[in-house]
Amino acid sequence: MFVSERELVEQGTVAECLAELERRGLIYIGVLEAPKGKLPDDWEPRAQTLFRATRFGDDVDRPLKKSDGSWTYFAADIAYHRDKYRRGFRTLIDIWGADHGGYVKRLQAAVQGVTDGAASLDVKLCQLVHLFDKGSLVRMSKRAGTFVTLREVIEEVGKDVFRFIMLTRRNDQALDFDFAKVTEQSKDNPVFYVQYAHARAASVMRHAAEQFPADDLSDAALAAAPLDPLSDPAELALIRELAGWPRVVESAAEAHEPHRIAFYLQEVAASFHTLWNKARMRQLCALFSLPIRR
Repeated sequence: MFVSERELVEQGTVAECLAELERRGLIYIGVLEAPKGKLPDDWEPRAQTLFRATRFGDDVDRPLKKSDGSWTYFAADIAYHRDKYRRGFRTLIDIWGADHGGYVKRLQAAVQGVTDGAASLDVKLCQLVHLFDKGSLVRMSKRAGTFVTLREVIEEVGKDVFRFIMLTRRNDQALDFDFAKVTEQSKDNPVFYVQYAHARAASVMRHAAEQFPADDLSDAALAAAPLDPLSDPAELALIRELAGWPRVVESAAEAHEPHRIAFYLQEVAASFHTLWNKARMRQLCALFSLPIRR
């Protein structure tokens, strides 16, 4: 769901939110101390409408109105998070660029204040994504008006590929996104690597259905099958990895780290490909009557 900041202002949501905070004694008129170090050119000691952010752990109280009387971005952000809380959310997650790190503490304080401590805010700071095409950096400039939009990237590679590639790094690590690399069919492309493992697994099931047409190969039947015949260490290691899937999902949700899912899928794919190649080598050795090396 997308929320328009303009609509929050025009519908009076910001004014309503701040009026509530004022009734609770969290807004006052005051003069902030001068910033430490070199003063900004536009700084002036004037009375301002301030939110008592220090009451909730922030370093200083924060302005809610500009000198022209319009709301600050911070005021609109408070109203937005209050609106989100009133829609039933208690754990709020924001995704920001790394250059907004200094804004985190004040907004966490605002969420504490506007929800009376009933909600929490987790801010994920993301590093830059560098776009490449065949190894060459795609240079962009706001000033020159040359840039690649997210829509253009998705149209080029597809939304599923884009989503997976974005999760192959932690959000606090920079990501190199190469158009050519994410569409090539090789093990260097994590999307293809995982999809190829799925295709091979599906192939195993097709061959099993052809060779054992009378056997029940449903998920329920396979789940109840005895595991005693399985003795290969690689087979057992893969089974243990697969058994860990529910916990991986749970931990990713608890930590607000979806990249754990992508990491897990790549690890499972690697184990499966290793097992597949080992089986293929056994078939070749049997075909040519060669000894099998363990």
